[in-house]
Amino acid sequence: MPYPAFDRSRLRLLPLSARQHDVALADLVALDAPAPPLSDPAAEAMRHVVDRAVAARQAGRPVILLMGAHVIKLGLSRFVIDLLERGVITHLGMNGACVIHDFELALVGGTSEDVARYIQRGQFGLWQETGGINDAAARGAADGIGLGEAAGRAIEEGAFPHRDISVVAAAYRLGVPATVHVGMGYDIIHEHPNCDGAALGATSYRDFLVLAQSIVGLQGGLLLNVGTAVMGPEVYLKALSMARNVAHQEGRHIDRFTTAVFDLQPLGSQAHTVPGKEAPSYYVRFLKTILVRTVQDGGESFYVQGDHRATIPAFRHGVVAGMGE
Repeated sequence: MPYPAFDRSRLRLLPLSARQHDVALADLVALDAPAPPLSDPAAEAMRHVVDRAVAARQAGRPVILLMGAHVIKLGLSRFVIDLLERGVITHLGMNGACVIHDFELALVGGTSEDVARYIQRGQFGLWQETGGINDAAARGAADGIGLGEAAGRAIEEGAFPHRDISVVAAAYRLGVPATVHVGMGYDIIHEHPNCDGAALGATSYRDFLVLAQSIVGLQGGLLLNVGTAVMGPEVYLKALSMARNVAHQEGRHIDRFTTAVFDLQPLGSQAHTVPGKEAPSYYVRFLKTILVRTVQDGGESFYVQGDHRATIPAFRHGVVAGMGE
């Protein structure tokens, strides 16, 4: 006998106009705004990352950015869009929360909610317009495209007054792969009555395969992991294994590339060593996976500790200068 399931038809959704947003258009950082300084070790690591990014693009090799939602919540969408427009980022991978914040900002100019406030009344996440992402996923599944492309298409071709600050719309417009890697039940749109798990699964899985294909060409390139402690390391690990499996059969190698992590975790001198299992840092996935294990056969890695409002502008400014633009 099947177990009882929650009846979503009983839910009451409110319009986004009834929500108090924690992030608004005024919070988006301008490209020429002064950025907080990096520490000396972070600045040194950043110089190497910038050099690798410039060298990769000049050689026609990829720069893949995997990022978490705080990049958008901290108002840094313009920097990601600028790097896409300049041809620096060749693949943009995100978690499900990224596309939600991106969608809401493009639609109503505000996003993010006070969880403590809205969970008390059972209203957290239950906002009518945000469910439009589910509709986009359903259309994307019918068309055989990924979730990132489907959301970008919906924003770019829809009546979204602020679509100029949407990273997925920019990727769609520019023809750059933007992939969304979801975990079922992780995101507020999974609460909605119009959520189709099969459509989300189909579109997000296609995005995983698109990412794997991008990683097929990672030799000589750069993979950036910014503010994603689980999604980025995990989807990269599996995609790299798939890409290497095929490369091995064909007598090729994917072992000479650079990885970099921008995050807040203080790793100190341990940023390139897998600690013992008794150490808490052993369970930091990007340390083991991105900074050590997947580059140990000839690649290199860099860790840049700092606030995203310092690291991402520094990366963008450095790459623009390095490319002579």
